[in-house]
Amino acid sequence: MGKKKHAVDPLKPYNRLPLLPPKAELETKAVLKACVAARAALAELKASGGLIPNQAVLINAIPLLEARDSSAIENVVTTNDKLYQAALDEDGKHDPGTKEVVRYRRALREGFEGLKKRPLSTNLFRSLCATIKGREVDVRKVTDTTLKNQDGKVVYTPPVGADLLRDLLANLELYLHAEDDLDPLVRMAVAHYQFEAIHPFLDGNGRTGRIINILFLVERGLLDLPVLYLSRFIIVRKAEYYRLLAGVTTNNSWEPWILFMLEAVADTARETVERIRRIRDLFDAACERVRRELPKTYSKELMEVLFELPYCRINVLVERGIAQRQTAATYLDALEKIGILKSEQKGRDKLFRNLELEKALRN
Repeated sequence: MGKKKHAVDPLKPYNRLPLLPPKAELETKAVLKACVAARAALAELKASGGLIPNQAVLINAIPLLEARDSSAIENVVTTNDKLYQAALDEDGKHDPGTKEVVRYRRALREGFEGLKKRPLSTNLFRSLCATIKGREVDVRKVTDTTLKNQDGKVVYTPPVGADLLRDLLANLELYLHAEDDLDPLVRMAVAHYQFEAIHPFLDGNGRTGRIINILFLVERGLLDLPVLYLSRFIIVRKAEYYRLLAGVTTNNSWEPWILFMLEAVADTARETVERIRRIRDLFDAACERVRRELPKTYSKELMEVLFELPYCRINVLVERGIAQRQTAATYLDALEKIGILKSEQKGRDKLFRNLELEKALRN
């Protein structure tokens, strides 16, 4: 493995952060074995996207969970109820935590669309962070940024100096797009460490870095859609995540870190496949029931809207051109009567909840 003590002082800026590629053996036997499992799980996830013809179901619902949990890692917390309501009206009046989570999902969506026009780059990283924070951002110019543990102890001081940060990010860009035989999953793990170590922005680095992971897998063709739900795995093993990041910094311990990230990819991909299958089965069962009990109400477009998010309202059907307001209200009321939806009054608005979809997303 080539472990080597770096004698990094956590109280001093780590301006000697080594450039990529690392001077270490990355594709050890254990890593290569883990790559096989992770790639197989990703291939199954990629194929499972075809189980649901309307890709909006996947692009809306599952990334919302990733947004919630990625934000929770940074202690930005909201409830599912607030989040689903905010997803229906991103620009409405919501509490600050919920707004940040919704902006994360917007950043993931915009980043995914942006890949069609430009590769991963410093400009894209900055754009992602700006969307997450809801304001313009640039690389750090301040010199007093430190990372602390839960006890308030400084555990790491990232590099300082805007020119140095830009140079490190330029090196990271080159590494992400290097043409060699390194497995893309190993490259993703290395790049994620490096982005976290550079810590280029004042805030939002963790969430930006986790979006970059997903977009890199899309860019490399390992995913078609940004539906890998990595943050839940990291939340469960948060202490280990930060310990292994620190191990790379202080001991050049790349293998444990890479194995952790490969396990995260494999476990998360398998869980997401099961989640997609549950959503598909619920969708098929709901369609069959509505066709049978409410044949005049049923349409494929209507049912797909009900499974894009757990909450729906009359205006959504009107905006999608599915029905005029009165007819849309009649449709949703009829669906509630047969138990597909459950309504609740929220101020002047009436929300219709898809309780089974909520359950599938929660579990």
